[in-house]
Amino acid sequence: MDRNTFTGLFLIMIILAGSFYFFRPSEAEMKKARETERLDSLKKAGVTPVQKDTTKIAAIANPAVDSLALKGPFGTAITGTESNTILENENLLITLSNKGGKISSVEIKGQKTFSGKPLVLFAGSENKFGLNLNAAGKVINTNDLYFTPAKTGNTVTMRANYGANAYVEYVYDLKALSNKVAFTVNLVGLQQVIAGNNIGLNWQTTLLQQEKSIESEHRYSAPYYKYLDGDVNHLSVSKDEKEELSKSKIQWFSFKQHFFSASLISKQAFEKGSLEVKIPTAPGQVKFYDANMQLPYAHTANQTYEMEFYFGTNKFSALKAQGYDLEQQVDMGYWPLKYINRFIVLPVFNFLNSFGWNYGLIILVLTILLKVALSPLTYKSYLSMAKMRVLKPEMDEIKAKVGEDNPTLVQQEYLKLYKKAGVNPLGGCLPMVLQLPLVMAFFFFFPNLFELRGESFLWMKDLSTYDEFIKFGVKIPFIGDHLSLMCVLMTVSTLIMTYFNNQVSGATGQMKYIGYIMPIIFLGVLNSYPAGLNYYYFLANLMTFGQQFLIRKMVDDEKIHALIQQNKARPADEKKKKSKFQQRLDDYMRQQQQAKK
Repeated sequence: MDRNTFTGLFLIMIILAGSFYFFRPSEAEMKKARETERLDSLKKAGVTPVQKDTTKIAAIANPAVDSLALKGPFGTAITGTESNTILENENLLITLSNKGGKISSVEIKGQKTFSGKPLVLFAGSENKFGLNLNAAGKVINTNDLYFTPAKTGNTVTMRANYGANAYVEYVYDLKALSNKVAFTVNLVGLQQVIAGNNIGLNWQTTLLQQEKSIESEHRYSAPYYKYLDGDVNHLSVSKDEKEELSKSKIQWFSFKQHFFSASLISKQAFEKGSLEVKIPTAPGQVKFYDANMQLPYAHTANQTYEMEFYFGTNKFSALKAQGYDLEQQVDMGYWPLKYINRFIVLPVFNFLNSFGWNYGLIILVLTILLKVALSPLTYKSYLSMAKMRVLKPEMDEIKAKVGEDNPTLVQQEYLKLYKKAGVNPLGGCLPMVLQLPLVMAFFFFFPNLFELRGESFLWMKDLSTYDEFIKFGVKIPFIGDHLSLMCVLMTVSTLIMTYFNNQVSGATGQMKYIGYIMPIIFLGVLNSYPAGLNYYYFLANLMTFGQQFLIRKMVDDEKIHALIQQNKARPADEKKKKSKFQQRLDDYMRQQQQAKK
């Protein structure tokens, strides 16, 4: 096939393809043709075509209520038109729906989401609340009933009628300047209708994203609960979980988000119950919570349950003011970290906060106070490392004399040298270990500190979340979708401090490089943590470096060396009784040496 023939065939194929594309029938024409063909085939078969009944379609979309259902339990409350009633004070804007007689949404006044929108805890059909009543052989959930609202001042009454002088009634009362809503349930005239000695209370809701990092909200959101005679506990923050609560009566449960909570407190206490948490996959949703609680029912003519809702922030002082140990929802860390945060760090922070300073300055002053308090331990740690550095030439001589192939004997000779020189090889580690609980306490303190939310400092727009120095747009393994400048500064300062610590301690071999690994790991871990936390670690590194610089000016290696030689020259030191630990260590070394021989 020559070139001209090929070109001609190619052009013919393009023309045919174009004609099929541009002259193909439209979808409407094809549909009309199919319908005409269907009618023709029905006529040929002698069947009269039936037109679609749009009234039946409408009936399916809006099914009619069975007349028998209208005559059954709560028949008059089965149907209705949904409408809303507003309860409002200086702190809350609450929307009540007559369908279910429930709180359908809650807005926290004075608070905004990270994107600047009004902060709504929950809203829409995702929120369900109601009593499960076994009435006349049927389980009825009041979430599906239509209540009749009546509002007087800042009190709203919702009533669903069962019959003459028999009804379910919810009473909501919102006081001025309060984050609590008094909630009273009245079951009137139902003593012969409701079966069993318990009624169920069900509350389901899906928490909406409020903060910049949904991963951070996942990390600090969970259902919490408190037994009447026990401590506050919570379900998993990282996975789906369901827990049966049956050890004792339950005083309250809470749908806790990172910085906000929706809690229900029962003054009579729930008999038992269950809590469930699920992590949804839909964007903008943090957690799905489901609570099922049991209330005792005494079959009296007027059964009343008094409860309280709390809708508000997870600020420690605000929760503590509500009572019932609600403040224990704020994660202050494990023992003993939570006691350090509650009784040392938090009071000092609140004292500094009383001056009205910027929170960046408060963190700076807090770090200075901490470093001053820990300065004796820092001095002892540096002094011990300096002694080990001065002893290093003699330790190298021992290793060369004994040989590296006999590590047990080398360690035994090292211990003799330490004893003669009056040096504790653990002296540099022990002060650092004693400081570790305070350092770890801040790891829980700053991420859960509500006061930092929305507060800016320098280039950091919000100290309660990460600062974006570089935004990648896609997730990168180990780092994420961004790079935090404060986290980078913290990492660099840690690497510099590690370098100088190696110079002080005289570390060699693998020990010299191990210290550089942890800062790199922390870069990936802390990159998505609050800027306030990384800012504190950065300041702590700078101040530690400054302390070590001053101590280095104060400590003279020659004087340390002279003191060590003076200790070695004392024959009386050899006669001192060994400690039990030293004796056991010497015995162990001796046994190892004999076993090797």
